[in-house]
Amino acid sequence: MAGRLGMVEMGAIAVTVNGVLRAAEVETRVHLADFLRHGLGLTGTHLGCEHGVCGACTVLVDGVSVRSCLMLAVQCQGRRVETVEGLAAADGTLHALQAALGAHHGLQCGYCTPGVLMTLVELQRELGGRPATEAEIRDRLSGHLCRCTGYQGMVDAALQVLGAPDDVPKTA
Repeated sequence: MAGRLGMVEMGAIAVTVNGVLRAAEVETRVHLADFLRHGLGLTGTHLGCEHGVCGACTVLVDGVSVRSCLMLAVQCQGRRVETVEGLAAADGTLHALQAALGAHHGLQCGYCTPGVLMTLVELQRELGGRPATEAEIRDRLSGHLCRCTGYQGMVDAALQVLGAPDDVPKTA
């Protein structure tokens, strides 16, 4: 396909997204966030700043959190991508972190929530069953900008799922 400045370069990719192998032909300049949203219809990944600062577009690539606004879709060739749409069980049962965010008022507008969830899922896996401290949770959440919640509800939700039993805050 020709553009004003010449030919648009295309690339074929095969990427596993939320456990499903997806093959596509994409422009090599398309970011992963745009591929997920517009190419695959997975609109849970939100675009906020498009500079990697706000964290709204955070997804997991091969189990590691990345800002999908900064990664090209073609860089995901042969890799495994997880988005917020893949967190709930097939029957619709929410992931424990999703449920806890609701119970602790850790979300309001919800714009930052998908990225926050993916970061907390990464932390949960890294912990390997060890309880997280409030400091660890706050450190991870420091990479996310939220204008609604004040973060305490997010921290309380994460402590409910990831913290030691004595650290678990009571739901409001």
